Amino acid sequence: MDVVEERCAGIDLSKTDAKVCVRVPGAGKRTRREVRTFSTMSDGLLELRDWLLENGVTRVGMEATASYWKPLFYLLEATEGIEPWLLNAQHIKTVPGRKTDVKDCEWICRLVEHGLVRPSFVPPRDIRQLRDLTRYRTETTRDRVRDVNRLGMFLEDAGIKLSSVVTDITGRSARAMLDALVGGERDPQVLADLALGSLQGKVPLLTRALTGRFTEHHAFMVAAMLRAIDEADNRIARLSEEIGRQLVPLRAQVELLITIPGISATLAQILIAEIGVDMGRFATAGHLASWAGICPGNKESAGKRLSGRTRHGDTWLKTALFMAGASAARSKSTYLGAQYRRLVPHRGGKRATLAVGHSILVAAWHILHNLVPYQDLGPDHFTNRLGKERQTRRLLAQLAALGLNVTVASREGVV
Repeated sequence: MDVVEERCAGIDLSKTDAKVCVRVPGAGKRTRREVRTFSTMSDGLLELRDWLLENGVTRVGMEATASYWKPLFYLLEATEGIEPWLLNAQHIKTVPGRKTDVKDCEWICRLVEHGLVRPSFVPPRDIRQLRDLTRYRTETTRDRVRDVNRLGMFLEDAGIKLSSVVTDITGRSARAMLDALVGGERDPQVLADLALGSLQGKVPLLTRALTGRFTEHHAFMVAAMLRAIDEADNRIARLSEEIGRQLVPLRAQVELLITIPGISATLAQILIAEIGVDMGRFATAGHLASWAGICPGNKESAGKRLSGRTRHGDTWLKTALFMAGASAARSKSTYLGAQYRRLVPHRGGKRATLAVGHSILVAAWHILHNLVPYQDLGPDHFTNRLGKERQTRRLLAQLAALGLNVTVASREGVV
């Protein structure tokens, strides 16, 4: 095989050490190979970098192992003359039966040397920092939802049926009632009178729902859960503020993404954090959808198409797109809503929602690439695409299959 990179290295990383294989030109036409082991502490990584520079290594390949690759990748990224490549573990499987850390780093080095692998997408530093914030906010939001559900189930233990009457047990009225319960108030009528707004019309029902066996133990547990919810709210608020501050230079891109049906400000922030704003990293919208793992799979053998399942991709991005697809599917006068209603009868709700999410991601690529707002194709796009006559024949064929003879009349006369 042809040598594409003369001075390269392959690294197999673990939590405690890194096995490094270097391949550089040797005497004559031979290639000199050397393997060393370095610590993953900061001093060990600096020693590793200096050794690569001494050997004149210009390209380094490493496997994406948990988060252990990040310190070394960022160090090499900031080193002039060295180009680090983060490699997909699925693309560099070694020969079965010959699995050791040393052989792994040698194999990675050989693949890089002959140009048999491609680097994974690693966003620039500012987008990586934004990604940390949005992901932590998402995790905090999920924790808050779990705490709210846990609170609702624990109130059932005391016979308090508050969640059966109010929609949100953390709302102003419900929170006032819970704080009063924790404070020692046990009279259901007094608690029900704390209702505000439209809940004032449900005071008799609230009185029944707040009648239970609320003990000091329940008060202690509810107080702890409410503190956890308050702490989550504060973290979410601080994270959202910092995300907004970091997105000030990208405000125009955020506003353009919001023009897509189903994309809120929060989802637009997540999209930018996961894919960035430089669409030059993805040749086409199809490349972006493939990288995200939201396009149909491609598996065929012996002339038979096997599985069409989507591949594993960016789970944070896929979740955000699924939420956006579910929101857009509820719209009545948009192309995305029409797409969902067209697919859901024969593909099911989840697949149809994912297909809408795929369309949203394609639109996001074009919007960020061309810096133009979203242009909706309209809810009648699929009908117009077929043409009036073809659509009429299709519908008549469906009615004929049901055993019906139909005469169709237009406004001008009989068709």
